[in-house]
Amino acid sequence: MTRIGVTGHRRFDHPERARQAAQRVVAGCDPPLELWTSLADGADRLLVDVVRAVDPAARLVVVLPLDPDDYRADFDADSAAEFDELLATADEVHTVAPQRTREAAYAAAGMAVVDAVDVLVAVWDGAPARGHGGTAEIVQAARTRGREVAVIPVTRAAT
Repeated sequence: MTRIGVTGHRRFDHPERARQAAQRVVAGCDPPLELWTSLADGADRLLVDVVRAVDPAARLVVVLPLDPDDYRADFDADSAAEFDELLATADEVHTVAPQRTREAAYAAAGMAVVDAVDVLVAVWDGAPARGHGGTAEIVQAARTRGREVAVIPVTRAAT
């Protein structure tokens, strides 16, 4: 079994290129697969699609930074509906312990993913983190903990 985690940007240019690169990474993992994700827009959901395409029986383990109702507030209406659909298909759902700030909750979820996985897929522009728990910080934590890190280079899209 390969436990795959994901970190990355919510919006990035050329998502189809990122999807193709992610497919190559995931196809190289030993099945059965288990994806650890927070189901955020962008990188997280792209990896859900890719992992399920490569291994339809893959397990989905969701690590939420906040209570689902609170976390859902970070998404627009369409994204929130997609979040609910994906969450309903999860094999396991974990919510990190309450944190002092929203940013700390996101960081705790990212670290929980890193601690659980064999491979971290980072859909990332290579830039420093914009805040605590950002992609760069999660990638560094994975490297420090000896996890395999597969970086899929992207350009962050304008918001």
